[in-house]
Order: sequence, then C-alpha cells, then structure tokens
Amino acid sequence: MRSKMMGCREEHQSTHGSVLGGKPNHCVIYPPKSSIVAGELERRNNDWFVRTKVASDLMVQVGDFSFHLHKLAMVSKSGYLNRLVFAKRSEGHGHNGGSLKIVLDDLPGGTITFESIVNFCYGFKVDVTAASIAPLYCAANFLEMSDDLHQGNLISKTEAFLSFAIFSSWKDTFKVLKSCESVSPWSKDLLIVKQCSDAIAWKASTDPKAFTLGQNSNGNLNVGESSDTWWFQDVSTLRIDHFIQVIESIKRKGVKPELVGSCIAHWTAKWFSGTTFVFDDPTIPKHLTQKLQRITIESLINMLPAEKNSVSCNFLLYLVKLGLKIQVNSELLSKLETRIASMLEQCCAQDLLVKNYGDKDTTYDVGIVIRVVKAYVLLALKNSTARLCIVGRLIDGYLTLIARNINLTLIDFKLLVDALPTNARSCDNNLYRAIDMYLKAHPSLMEEERASVCKAMEYHRLSEDARQHAMRNGRLPLKIVTEFMLLEQVKMARSISASKSNINPRTTTQVIMKMNNKKCLEKGFIAPQKEIMLIRKEVENMKMQLNQLQMCKLKLQKQVQRSCIK
Repeated sequence: MRSKMMGCREEHQSTHGSVLGGKPNHCVIYPPKSSIVAGELERRNNDWFVRTKVASDLMVQVGDFSFHLHKLAMVSKSGYLNRLVFAKRSEGHGHNGGSLKIVLDDLPGGTITFESIVNFCYGFKVDVTAASIAPLYCAANFLEMSDDLHQGNLISKTEAFLSFAIFSSWKDTFKVLKSCESVSPWSKDLLIVKQCSDAIAWKASTDPKAFTLGQNSNGNLNVGESSDTWWFQDVSTLRIDHFIQVIESIKRKGVKPELVGSCIAHWTAKWFSGTTFVFDDPTIPKHLTQKLQRITIESLINMLPAEKNSVSCNFLLYLVKLGLKIQVNSELLSKLETRIASMLEQCCAQDLLVKNYGDKDTTYDVGIVIRVVKAYVLLALKNSTARLCIVGRLIDGYLTLIARNINLTLIDFKLLVDALPTNARSCDNNLYRAIDMYLKAHPSLMEEERASVCKAMEYHRLSEDARQHAMRNGRLPLKIVTEFMLLEQVKMARSISASKSNINPRTTTQVIMKMNNKKCLEKGFIAPQKEIMLIRKEVENMKMQLNQLQMCKLKLQKQVQRSCIK
C-alpha cells in the first residue's frame, strides 16, 4: 500500500511541472489494490464491461450508459453505493443470482467521471488533469469515497492534487474553475469555487512573475503583462456567478477600486455585444435566457465598488442602457442614475456618448442622458453647493456632438435642452451652435418647430459675434431673427444715448428719485405729491418709447420678409 502511494507521489512530481515552469499539471492516481482481479474496462456501444472471470452482479446506469460491475469492488470504496445495495437487497432485489440495478442520475461529471471512478475501484491507474480533477473530486464526495471506508480512498487523493493545481499555476486555476461549471452546486458546496477565487485574488494582487501563468503554444513560459491589468483577460472568461466570487475575493485582498471597476467593465464588454448577451446555449429556453440577462446586469450593478471615481461615467451609462432594455429592478436603476448624476460635474461631453445599435436609432442614446440630467436637477435642488453652470456647459457641449444626427428627434433635442433650469447657462454660445447644427441637419422642420427649438436661447447670453451671426442666419426662424435685430437696435440706441449724455445708462426715474431723496434728506422731510407727479411723467415717457419700439419692430419685420422673398 505504501509503495503504491509513494508511486503516485513520484509520478505526480515528475509530470506536474514546477512553479517556475515545465509541463502542464498532470497526475496519475494509483489506487489501493482491488479485491477483484480484473482486466481493463471496455466499451460495447452504450455498455461498459470489466474483463474478469467473475460474472457481473451490479449494473450502474449513468445517463445513457450502463456499467456492468461487481458489488464487492464498488461498495468497498463507496459508502453511498454500499447503502443503495443494502437497501435493494432488503427489498428483495438481486436474490437468486440476479443482478442489482442502480441509477445515478445526479452524479457530478456524468459518464466520463464515473469511468474514472470504476477504474479506481478496480485498481487501475487514473489520469487526472486540472480540467478533470474538480468533477472527479465532486463525484468522489457524492459517492462518499472517504478514508473511513478504505485507506487512500479517492477523496483524499483527488483533494491533494486539487489543492496543488489551484495554487501552483495561474492557468490551471482557471481550468479548475471552468470545470466547476458542469458540477454546480457541488463545486460551490465543497468550496472549490471559493478556493479558486481566493487563489486568483491572491495572484491578481501579486507580481505576476512570482508564479506560473502557464505556457504558450511553443512551450515557453508565459509570464504575462507587468501592468496592473494583466489579469483582466483571463478573469473576463468566467461566467457571472464565478466572476462575482472572484471580484468579492479581489475586493477583500485590497485591490484598488479603480482596477476592480475597470475589470467589471472589461468583463461586461466581453459578454455583451452591444446590448445583446453573448450566451449561445440553445438548450436554455428564451425566457430563462432573458432572466439570466436580468440577473447578470443586476449583479454587475450590485458589485460595483462604491468608492468615488472607481467606475467611469460612460460605463455606468452603458449599464443604465442595458438595465432599461432588460427591465432590471427599478429601484436599482434609480440608484445607478443618481450615482451618475453625482458625477456629472466632473465629466466631459464625450463621457456621455453611449452608442445605439439599431438602424433607425440615433448614433448615441440620448434618452439615458435625459434621465440622468433630470436626476441631477433633483439632486441640485437639495444641494446648495451644486454647480449648475458646469453641467450646463457639459450638456451644451454634448448637444453639439449629437446635433448632426438625422435620427435625433425634435422632442429628444428639446427635452435635453429644457432638462436644465434657465440659471444653468450663463452663456448660450454652445447652445446656439448646437441649435444651428441641428437646424442644418433637419432642414424639413416647420417654422413653428424651429421656433420651439430656439426658445431656450436668449439674446443677452450670446457673445457679440454669436449675435451678429444669428441675425444673418437664414436657418433661424423669422421671429427669432426679428427679435434679435430689434434688441440690437435698442442696445445701439442706448449706447448712443449714454455716450452723448456721458453718464451711466440709468433710467430717468432712478436719477430723479436719487436727486429727490437727497433734497428731502437735506430738508428733513419727504414731498410725496411732487414725487408722484415725477413718476407719472416718467411712465408716460416710457409708454411713448414702447410705442416707438413697436413701430420699429414692425418695420424690421417687413424688411426681413422682403429680404427673404428676394
């Protein structure tokens, strides 16, 4: 017995490869001597037979295959099979030389794994690799093949190699973890997934040169990249449940939140093509695939690091887009939108660009930006330190990036323009530029529609150059051009009047009131009757000026109309 176990260890050492490189991990398990002398295991169609002089008295069915075996060889190493055989015999099965039949529908690893178990029970050597060790270990536990039944049984032998494969080689850790997908939940209950996750987390937070990452096709050691993100590619191959465990382990290891956030974004880009989940398993019904997508997106949102600036605004917007399409939990989605809203003051316009993928859609998704801007306004109402003007410039800059898209609807454009309050803009130059670009890209808009687009733009918030350009811009509605020309005339008139009088451009009422107040103070009393008369006179003067301005406006409108006809 001892020589057999030593033989297994020596074989293991000569083939697994060291931590510094060598061949891929591989182990040959030499089992204890069997109580039955048998030849090799052979297959005939869907039936497996053991070459031996003793007739088979036990048939084990695994899936579509039947194994014709011997009770003595199997029950001596499996507590589970031992109980089943005893129960069958108690029920009267297998008497008169008949063969007992046992069905193992839930055996981890299925037929392939059970073939290795049969070889072990009959004393044949068993070849295992990093890709096959987890199912074999799970099956050994399922069949209760512990040392309590037989010293050097399969659980202890597979456990030793499993631990070595997980912690010795980076690539083998992933092979073990990938093989766990077929044996859930056994691999989770036996803590194989946790061991792999902890091993990946430890290696991800360590210098990659300190351990084996595997070999390339030429047999040379592949140490990997030396940057902080060298582990992203391999981690992104994991399915969502294993990815969650790895990320949680990585967080516990103290890896920087920015790296964790980038890794989550990398995984998402790998598994989602646009807004389509890359999950090509035709055996899963469509409604279950949709449910899996929703669970995946909700899991990604929940695992995001909470630290500020740990995840990019663009990626968060992309998650909102996915969440809206797949209809994730509304409370979770609202929480995500609020998080993005709190980041807007540090964003640039390019951060808001999230692509659409439909032929009739806009190039970029405007709807999610509108939602986030509305969320920001709600936050700003509660926060006195909110810098609305910064977000105003951000949105106007974003509008200039999307305005040329012919699929951008008037409603979406206006909703985004009007999403911010009027005090969010101190200068309308970028807004005017965006409006002009939009009108140029949508020449079929009616006069009223063009007027509604320009409604948020105000004359006094434009620079001198922008005003001059607007008054000569044939794309702007006639009403806006007329108002701008009128206001320009008023501005010029005031400027001339101020330069002639060489005083500050105050109203007559303000001057008179100031002088009156001074005289009253000197005399120590107030003359209300006289002051009222002066105010009435000023009101009459203002009415006359308004009439003159109205006449001027009508003349300007006629001039503009004549110029448009020509």
